[in-house]
Amino acid sequence: MNINEKSGATTSPGAREYLTFRLGKEEYGIDILKVQEIRGYEPPTRIAHSPEFIKGVVNLRGTIVPIVDMRIRFNCETANYDAFTVVIILSLRDRVVGIVVDSVSDVMEIAPENIQAAPDIESSIDSGCIFGLGSVNERMLILLDIEKLMSNADMGLATAE
Repeated sequence: MNINEKSGATTSPGAREYLTFRLGKEEYGIDILKVQEIRGYEPPTRIAHSPEFIKGVVNLRGTIVPIVDMRIRFNCETANYDAFTVVIILSLRDRVVGIVVDSVSDVMEIAPENIQAAPDIESSIDSGCIFGLGSVNERMLILLDIEKLMSNADMGLATAE
């Protein structure tokens, strides 16, 4: 018997797990399978002439990892660096990238029936990079296609060959 059966909870077929994080007052979710690790924030080495939201690079066990501050990229009101600020290291198809977020909340399983299409509105996020809106109890999550978002030309990250 698995834990879900024991607790009375049911796992919906096709449900996926998302790492949830906060940027300002908004809560976002990304596919947990894209997450390599979560680290505390440490100032990266700045690269001249890079976009403001690319904070620089860090050397992660021999791999040079660009660090993107999602708070600046998504035009959040403030981007304070404190004890809760974290870097989510993503392992994407052709690169490793770090994203700076205000805080990481938890990992949530969301069934397909609890995901609605995102409304087509003007935003600082390309609407093609929003997978949908996930509802879990009273929480509404903006689910990002992080692979697509990080490979957008306006992100300023060159594609690895």
